[in-house]
Amino acid sequence: MAKRLTFKDHREDIKIFKRRVIIAAIAVIGLTGMLIFRLDFLQINQHHQYRTLSKQNQVTLLPIPPKRGLIYDRNGRLLAENLPIYNLEMIPDRVQHLDETLASLKSIVKITPSEIERFRKALKQHRKFETVPLKVKLTEEEVARFYVNQHNYPGMLINTLLMRHYPQGENTVDALGYVGRINEDELKTINKANYAATHFIGKIGIEKFYEKRLHGTAGYQQVETDASGRIIRVLEKTPPIPGDNLYLTIDINLQQAAKRSLADHRGAVVAIDPKNGDVLALVSHPGYDPNLFVQGIPTKTYQALQFNLVSPLFNSAIRGHYSLGSNIKTFLALQGLNSGTITTHTRIQDPGWFKLPTANHIYHDWKKNGHGRVGIRRAIIISCDTFFYRLASKMGIRRIDSIMNQFGFGQATELDIGEELPGLVPTPEWKRASQGESWYTGDTVLSGIGQGYMLSTPLQLAVGAAGIAMRGQFYHPHLLLQHQSPDQKQHPFTPVPYNPINLPEKYWNTVIDAMQQVVGSPMGTAYRRFGHAPFSAAGKTGTAQLFRYRNLPKSKIPERLRDNTLFIVFAPVQKPKIAVGVVLENNNNAPVIARKVIDAYLVEKKDETDKPPVL
Repeated sequence: MAKRLTFKDHREDIKIFKRRVIIAAIAVIGLTGMLIFRLDFLQINQHHQYRTLSKQNQVTLLPIPPKRGLIYDRNGRLLAENLPIYNLEMIPDRVQHLDETLASLKSIVKITPSEIERFRKALKQHRKFETVPLKVKLTEEEVARFYVNQHNYPGMLINTLLMRHYPQGENTVDALGYVGRINEDELKTINKANYAATHFIGKIGIEKFYEKRLHGTAGYQQVETDASGRIIRVLEKTPPIPGDNLYLTIDINLQQAAKRSLADHRGAVVAIDPKNGDVLALVSHPGYDPNLFVQGIPTKTYQALQFNLVSPLFNSAIRGHYSLGSNIKTFLALQGLNSGTITTHTRIQDPGWFKLPTANHIYHDWKKNGHGRVGIRRAIIISCDTFFYRLASKMGIRRIDSIMNQFGFGQATELDIGEELPGLVPTPEWKRASQGESWYTGDTVLSGIGQGYMLSTPLQLAVGAAGIAMRGQFYHPHLLLQHQSPDQKQHPFTPVPYNPINLPEKYWNTVIDAMQQVVGSPMGTAYRRFGHAPFSAAGKTGTAQLFRYRNLPKSKIPERLRDNTLFIVFAPVQKPKIAVGVVLENNNNAPVIARKVIDAYLVEKKDETDKPPVL
């Protein structure tokens, strides 16, 4: 059957299309009218309201500073804490007239010229949308006055922060150091994102060495704020990760005792646990209060410290270079015995002087008429210079250098503080390079009594004493005992041993027995000043001459030219618990200082209430 044909009615189609176009046009016009009406309502009728809201409210990404880790001593006593303070801060891109604002703020908050200067420097270090501190540590009265007037200062806000504080002040500055404001050089090296909300950084000491561990990780929050910087609501937040808490090897009771023992004397004391290298006390005197540097020390105060003749800013415990004096004799005795240069039966006749066969120069003993017949033990006990002049000249500088290097002299001890100087164990090559001269046998002779070019720090003296105490099996000194991560886990520090000094037991016994007599025998050079002790001890005195004053009364010598005295000692002898190195400038009471320190550690009753905090 054929298909049926149909014809399309074009006129009807056109009518339908026109109707649809008209309906669509009406709909579009209607919707457009509604939109125009709404826009008219918002843009004209509500213009002032929304214009104000758009200016006043904006979304800001604010960094959240992490809580800096606390620092404790080995017994859980707090050494560095964080105290809440109020800071006046500015968001630069919200302040239109900076100079006028600063001038006006002075009427409600006391702002010094130095604070203005620091603020302008800080402006250059931060982006305009970041907060910049103008004044730190506002008083409660200043905070109240600012809040009353805050509507007059858009872009200014009060921020509550934690400020570092050192409750022990001067007692711990040599080990802990301090934090201070981040400067331009530091800003170039740090992670700016992690320090976006932090204005302080470790400057020296433990605070600097363990900065990454102490600082933590910054957090962020997305907030809606008004024109004055006040947070209206928090939209999103990533919490910060606090820094680790540190437990140091320092015993604060011993640290305080060492500080007291130095009294008005210039010098340094370092005490070490010979069994593991724990630094029990590290003191340089005179010192200073580290809290002065946290907020920003006034220029006059800093200059007073900087140009003070007694150099309170100088950490002589780790940076002071001193001639070893007769302390070197114990180390040379061990080398002399081990090298076969002398034996325990070697004797000399001491006339009170020594002269090389090929030279005319006379090297005098400290005792004008000499000590008579002297062997190695008696030479240590009475500190016979003549004996060690001879020993040094026979051994030669290479053997002297070798034993001193083995005990850690002439090199950094790797103490986790990062600022120590290495001292000096001179060699012929060193003298040629630094002095432009050859090495002479006379230089070797002077090295035999710790004079000449050889230099040591008090820290190295304590390490050397620990090395003898442990008969060559000793450790690098360290200040970190353990650290506590934010998850409350404890991570103990693993001591690092020196290369062992393997010498026959009889040589160790010979030298240590003689050192016991130094403090325990009436003929010993430390007997009178160290005194009778309720514990066994072994030590060695040393005198470093600064000025040649033969036959000149001590009273005629200016104090700054009088001899330095040095003393190394460890106790108890059989099971050593403490090794001490003392340097006393222009004073001969180094053994007295060492005795007070050891008494504080071994004899005096400790406060049993000082227990570590609950972790």
